[in-house]
Amino acid sequence: MTKIILSADSTCDLGDELKAKYQVHYYPFHIILGDKQYQDNVDITPEEIFQAYWERKILPKTAAIGVGEYLDYFRKWVENGYQVIHLNLGSGISSAYQNCCMAARELGNVFPINSGNLSSAIGLLVVEAGKRISQGMPAPQIQKEIQELTAKCHGSFVLDTLEFLHAGGRCSAVAALGANLLRLKPCIEVNNRDATMRVGKKYRGDLDKVLVQYTRDKLMNRDDLNLDRCFLVNAGISKERLNLVKKTIEECADFEHIYITKASCTISCHCGPNTLGVMFLTK
Repeated sequence: MTKIILSADSTCDLGDELKAKYQVHYYPFHIILGDKQYQDNVDITPEEIFQAYWERKILPKTAAIGVGEYLDYFRKWVENGYQVIHLNLGSGISSAYQNCCMAARELGNVFPINSGNLSSAIGLLVVEAGKRISQGMPAPQIQKEIQELTAKCHGSFVLDTLEFLHAGGRCSAVAALGANLLRLKPCIEVNNRDATMRVGKKYRGDLDKVLVQYTRDKLMNRDDLNLDRCFLVNAGISKERLNLVKKTIEECADFEHIYITKASCTISCHCGPNTLGVMFLTK
């Protein structure tokens, strides 16, 4: 039986426990801050990115993984007789999937999956791929089933401020100023076909109350939830607020596992601190 390697872009925000359990390999996105280039969550952290913005008013640029990098990354496994399942950041916000597909066509035995999502919503799909590998399912079937599962993978998050989106050129100054003056905290909804994003409900007021209401809006009174697990992903949220949202999730749905994960630098540099998202699958 051909052994299968499970891999993902660093933006999957899976967490150390599940990364180890399913033996997931990461390839890091590029973070360019000032005149230096870093590897996402390898030699730079979200906290350092936030600090650079507060102190120097600079934000990093992010760069996708190139075709040549994927070729070098996968080749060591393919040449040793392995097959590789690799999950990419959604194609609507990154060229990583297209680059991965080109590398896969050249090498063979690499099976890219367009997650159609970002952050720990990708992590949900990585776990599902890991379960299928452990069951002995062949790589082409895993690729097909996980690609189909993306339509049932739901990602969203609430922003405390639009300052980082504005600084990164993804939001107008007027919109950012208006939202901050009105204390608006928008919910960003991820389209699970390609990971493009749109503004959903706009919450107002104290962040604690907003996070509770957002969580209830996403999970309350749903009869289609896959209750195996959900992810509570954050960028710079306090433990107290994480516990508050975890308790709210438990009140809304009886998930077997609730994993608290930290957003990668690629995600954090666009959303800023005090960002939180609830990611889950439906049946």
